[in-house]
Amino acid sequence: MKFTSSKKHTSVSSLEILSMSIESLWSNKLRTGLTMLGMIIGISSVIAITSIGQGVQKSTEIQIEALGSDVLQILAGEAKGGNVSKGLGSTSTLTWEDAKAIASEVLSAKVVSAYLQSKTQVVYEGENTSTTVYGTDLNYPDARNTFPETGRYFNQEELDTSEQVVVIAPTVKKKLFDENINPIGSKIRIQGEVYEVIGVTEVKGSQGPMDRDDAVYIPLTTMSARIVGNNSLFGISVNGIYVKYGKKEGIKTAEFQITNLLRSRHDIQPPESDDFRVTNQADILKTLTTVLSLLTIMVSAIAAISLVVGGIGIANIMLVSVVERTREIGIRKALGATNSAILNQFLVEAILISCVGGAIGIGGGIIIAFGTATAFKFPFVISSTSIILGFGLSGAVGLIAGVIPARNAANLDPITALRSD
Repeated sequence: MKFTSSKKHTSVSSLEILSMSIESLWSNKLRTGLTMLGMIIGISSVIAITSIGQGVQKSTEIQIEALGSDVLQILAGEAKGGNVSKGLGSTSTLTWEDAKAIASEVLSAKVVSAYLQSKTQVVYEGENTSTTVYGTDLNYPDARNTFPETGRYFNQEELDTSEQVVVIAPTVKKKLFDENINPIGSKIRIQGEVYEVIGVTEVKGSQGPMDRDDAVYIPLTTMSARIVGNNSLFGISVNGIYVKYGKKEGIKTAEFQITNLLRSRHDIQPPESDDFRVTNQADILKTLTTVLSLLTIMVSAIAAISLVVGGIGIANIMLVSVVERTREIGIRKALGATNSAILNQFLVEAILISCVGGAIGIGGGIIIAFGTATAFKFPFVISSTSIILGFGLSGAVGLIAGVIPARNAANLDPITALRSD
């Protein structure tokens, strides 16, 4: 009797392995779908969280850039009650005269604005709201990129004569006035005194937990005389000073010049500490970006744990599949199927489950991220890197999870396999 080599007739192409794998998975749709679920949840979580984190980070950058990344903020020193600090800006170590000195003597300072602030009640007819009242000079709009959308800001004459005029922000307008009412010319009450509304600022949004649209602006002199009161022997006390510096000179030059000037004006000698603090928007932006990036990575890493769970699920199902298909594997090996063909089929099945689940997860993650960005009104950001990484991870998990089941299937003895029920 003459035998021919079975390899010539039973070698299986890659296309045939793929076709058999798809057919096997399709014939067990429920099991395949449940196996994919872990990968879908894992990948969609990673994609969504990464996108949301990047969107929030982008939103923060836009908001700080809108305020001016080339702005320094000088805050008055801390007041203390007992051993409890009341926070920066709570004592009168800065004055309006300090701001004027910075404007005239610090060459790198392009715009300088002093301000006072106080939380108080604002009333219009039967409506009232608690908001922050800012007493500012004429440079405040330029220093903070906060300009009237309708009406105007107060002028030099109104500042000099402590006029009772007010510019309101959009949130205050919404709380006090009906939507179809133009508030310009209306009279509102601040701490029981009447102020005329002369302008409404443009929408600026939130800066962290602070709503920059929940504020009103009055002349600094009016704020000092009628709401806060003069509390310094050296002029009008202020809570802080904004300095917009020239890009050419740079932030370090501005900080150095301002610090030296204020130490000299406040008669602070080494090794005494400053009675003020200089901060800048660039450092705030850098810090927030770093924190948000770390949070995104941390939460994404937690979400990625579900990928491990998904991989374990795939491995378990494939091991069960090997047991259920023992007789099928025995028949195929008896007909000449090689160990590598059996190994490749089970590996392809595991990778298919993982990759298809990953693709669905990527789509689901994008939808979740887009919905969240739309609902909470921050930029929708999705990077190609996260998509490629997500798909690559799903394929890698499938490959790793399929190795042991595929090897077990390939190593089955055909005679033993044929005897199984």
